[in-house]
Amino acid sequence: MVPEINYWAVLVATASSMLIGAVWYARGVMGERWARLAGVDLEHPSRRPLWPMITTVLMSFVTAWVLAGAATIAWHFYEGSYLWASVVTSVTLWAGFTAARFITHDAFEGRSTRLTTLNIGHELLTVVVMALIIGAWPPAAL
Repeated sequence: MVPEINYWAVLVATASSMLIGAVWYARGVMGERWARLAGVDLEHPSRRPLWPMITTVLMSFVTAWVLAGAATIAWHFYEGSYLWASVVTSVTLWAGFTAARFITHDAFEGRSTRLTTLNIGHELLTVVVMALIIGAWPPAAL
């Protein structure tokens, strides 16, 4: 069985990810701190942003799509509020996969815990906003 998914909500959630990233990593917000911690020279980037941006859009779509499917499965299992199922699912998946993997990889790569915290904070905000969009706009079949 394939879970019901509202693809319009997935597309809006994908766009929200791009907006959140643009604000979070802006120079006046967390951008300069992130660049310092990550060793990135904002004045002389080592690569053009086209391919990282395309990759980000594609991976944001995959994240929103998986979240929408997982939220629907969780809602079918627990019933109740679709919005709540979406938010709880997003935080659970973030903690069990995103945060756990970031922390593990960053520990082995010797990255600063401040950088790890900054990045997983961004990811948490991103998936919770995605969940709010997806949860507020359930599939028509529900």
